[in-house]
Amino acid sequence: MSRVAKRPMRATSEKLPPPVFDVCMLVPMAAFAYILILAPLLNFSLTASSEISIAPAAAVEILMTPRPENKIVWPLLTLITLFLVARNFSRLTRLPANIICLFAYLGFAGLSILWAFKPEFTLTRFVLQAMIVSCIVLPTLIARPGTDVMRGVYFCFAAAVVLNVPIVFMQSPISVQGWHGIEVIGYPGYFSFKGELGQCAAIAFLLSLYELLFRGWRRALALVIIAATVFLMLVSKSKGSLGMAIIAPIMAGATLFIGRRLGTSPAITILPIPITYAVLAAVMGNIINRISWYVYGNYDLSGRMFIWEFVNYEISKRPILGWGYQSFWLVGPDGPSLTEAPGWIRGMPSGHNGYLDTQLDLGYPGLLLLVAFIMTTLHAIGHVAKRNARLALLLLTLAFFVILQNFLETVWMHGQDTLWMMFLLATAVAARYVPDYRQNARPRARRQAAKGPLVPSAYQREPDTQAS
Repeated sequence: MSRVAKRPMRATSEKLPPPVFDVCMLVPMAAFAYILILAPLLNFSLTASSEISIAPAAAVEILMTPRPENKIVWPLLTLITLFLVARNFSRLTRLPANIICLFAYLGFAGLSILWAFKPEFTLTRFVLQAMIVSCIVLPTLIARPGTDVMRGVYFCFAAAVVLNVPIVFMQSPISVQGWHGIEVIGYPGYFSFKGELGQCAAIAFLLSLYELLFRGWRRALALVIIAATVFLMLVSKSKGSLGMAIIAPIMAGATLFIGRRLGTSPAITILPIPITYAVLAAVMGNIINRISWYVYGNYDLSGRMFIWEFVNYEISKRPILGWGYQSFWLVGPDGPSLTEAPGWIRGMPSGHNGYLDTQLDLGYPGLLLLVAFIMTTLHAIGHVAKRNARLALLLLTLAFFVILQNFLETVWMHGQDTLWMMFLLATAVAARYVPDYRQNARPRARRQAAKGPLVPSAYQREPDTQAS
């Protein structure tokens, strides 16, 4: 064991070198600033009213209408990304397994144009998705060692939280007609729906927990943002986001602790969880119904189980290759979601389950590619844990939050969804720590690596405890 390996890891952050600025980090920051601040504020200003109508027919028409700003922002960011990649292409000669699985998952979605129910919708939505993946993943991969992309994105979430607090105080909550009269379902802020506000606040909450590990103004800002995020999650009545924001850090911490004791990656460590759930469900019956009663006050997850029954029925019609990428929901008046869905389900924009929607769109191959992408990303986070436990805890927390959220909402490769983009960022950051990827460094960086471990993030340059 070398002296470096025997030294304890530094617990403080004030003596660590400042992060390196790289123009590549501006692309993911601009993407998150657009979806968190610019786009929703433009939509909010155009409504000219704090009273939001959620009639199913109107909601479907609004969701099917393409946003004109998307035709400007994403192509522009994609062009910048391609320019940056062209200048630093040598850094992408050997991609980690999780990035390869991501591109395979994306490529299969594009291939589904050949058998999609509505090829024109699949092509349009695939092109948008390809631009989103490129603008988040590629700039993060090619950024210089020491570039802190996560901190820049955190500022975007913090700004969104701060802007939403006064708007919530000035607006009226969303109300619907329930069984017992008018029911208040929460405040949306400047977002189009309360769930989006809850998700934004939950991610900001998780990022702020990580910022608490650093002293000075970063910790002070994190405390303010945490207070604001808890307030927003409560007033938006996003019970799912609030609950998962509490569960995800606990799961991540336990997974890293057990994995370190057993010497296994997070992808292997979490396998007993689904196995245990299957055994308990076989012995105790439908556990989801019981959880739904305690969380939502009903046994059907606020109607989601009726949606899932319809989705499973439609999956059985095309089980092998599916209906085509995003070629089922919101594809026109002759789409299956409108012609075959019963009652209020016709107004749904998705199946409210990312795994079922993936199988609905891409069949069994698409679901297998998604699972491979998730597992390889969790395995890559295990490499982060070997060099910096704090960053690994943050990345695994974000990954678990998105994985869990997909059991109640559709997030996987679903438009410019905030959680999907956050998972993409965590994927790219984790990929920078994979040993095969680190071998792509320039000769000067390789000489430096021969003298000591080369860590991609400057504020995490801690001794490598795995050295021997």
